[in-house]
Amino acid sequence: MEGFGLILLIILAVLFVVFATAKWKLHPFLSLIFAAFALGIIAGLPLTEVINAVNGGFGGLMSSIGLVIVFGTIIGVILEKSGAALRMAEVVLRIVGEKRPQLAMSIIGGIVSIPVFCDSGYVILSSLKKALAKKAKVAVASMAVALSTGLFATHTLVPPTPGPIAAAGNIGADAYLGTIILIGLLVSIPAIIVGYFWAIKVGTKITVEGENAANDTLDYDAIIQQFGEMPSAIKSFAPIVVPILLIGFSSIISLVGWEGMLFEIFLFLGAPVVALFIGVLLALLLLPKLNEETLTKWIGIALKEAAPILLITGAGGAFGKVISTTPVAQYIQGFGDNAFFTGALFLLIPFLIAAALKSAQGSSTAALVITSTLIAPLLGELGITGAIPLALVVMAIGAGAMVVSHINDSYFWVVKEFSGMSVTQAYKAQTMATLLQGIVTILFTMLLWILLV
Repeated sequence: MEGFGLILLIILAVLFVVFATAKWKLHPFLSLIFAAFALGIIAGLPLTEVINAVNGGFGGLMSSIGLVIVFGTIIGVILEKSGAALRMAEVVLRIVGEKRPQLAMSIIGGIVSIPVFCDSGYVILSSLKKALAKKAKVAVASMAVALSTGLFATHTLVPPTPGPIAAAGNIGADAYLGTIILIGLLVSIPAIIVGYFWAIKVGTKITVEGENAANDTLDYDAIIQQFGEMPSAIKSFAPIVVPILLIGFSSIISLVGWEGMLFEIFLFLGAPVVALFIGVLLALLLLPKLNEETLTKWIGIALKEAAPILLITGAGGAFGKVISTTPVAQYIQGFGDNAFFTGALFLLIPFLIAAALKSAQGSSTAALVITSTLIAPLLGELGITGAIPLALVVMAIGAGAMVVSHINDSYFWVVKEFSGMSVTQAYKAQTMATLLQGIVTILFTMLLWILLV
């Protein structure tokens, strides 16, 4: 099969993945694997080639980013369990000041969600959010939106969160993770800002039922004290900051072309798998005790959290490999002269695909994985290569993966339940905020393309 029929077949395969995941509640891993085999067979590929593509796509992606995902998840769980995430929140509050509580929550969310899943981050910081809202006498909904959008921005844009890492691996940009982290941090700023302004302008007008009732349990100082002795600020930030600095410096060395033994050492330390492993070692310093509870159970929790992400990512890699093995690349070449497929306008394609997938099946990570597998064959044919262009493609996919968080998204329900908002209020606060975040993010990404590419 070739030409438009092949394009139609790929579209049907994607629709199957979305329908099976959203309607039949089939796990994305199985739906992607089914789609990969079916696509290869129906497209007329030799059966042995289908098998090689599925195995090669799954294994190839795992070899490049599998350990990075596992290490990032371990860091996130230790930050959560040890109280380091709460310590980071306390430090940000001291710097920003309690007179700007929504801004503090936005920044806290942005930092915590780099290694910690946004769902977990919101649960961890929920009691702190409510206590601070009471202390500062501001609406709980405004604090909820500020925190949720801060978490959501870096969750979809900044590695080592699994979604952006998987997207980078699928489009062949895993060697540029340093650049993707730096660009992701930059692009997440306007996403966090628009969430903050939505919290100020709209969240303050939403009154959550019972928020004005007396509740002595929501005392900010008591929450900090009841957690017990927390790690120091330096220890808390180190597992996040040190790997990012190492990866970033390694990217600079590669870009400038510095040579010598010292730079070779930093290139080694800045390799994502090494930098994240160093982050794990630094995270181990946060453990309150070295016993079975922390060294086995906490790490076990992290491995359980990483497992489905690894499987979905690998299945996405298999699906993408089957797509690239078909003659679709040659057909895509015919679109090369179309103005819509060039320059910053190209970024609208991954954005719209990811937005459709996110809205249809709810998972930002799945939207990032599937979209990146679909557009990977396009990039080489259209000459989109190199660190910055590929990083901006990841940002465009991440922007789409924000649009929108609604009732089929587990994060929507976490924000709703832990803030006390009704479904209607959550639509107005959370869903609209994520829509604005996605739009602002893609516009800023397109601007960066014009300026940098």
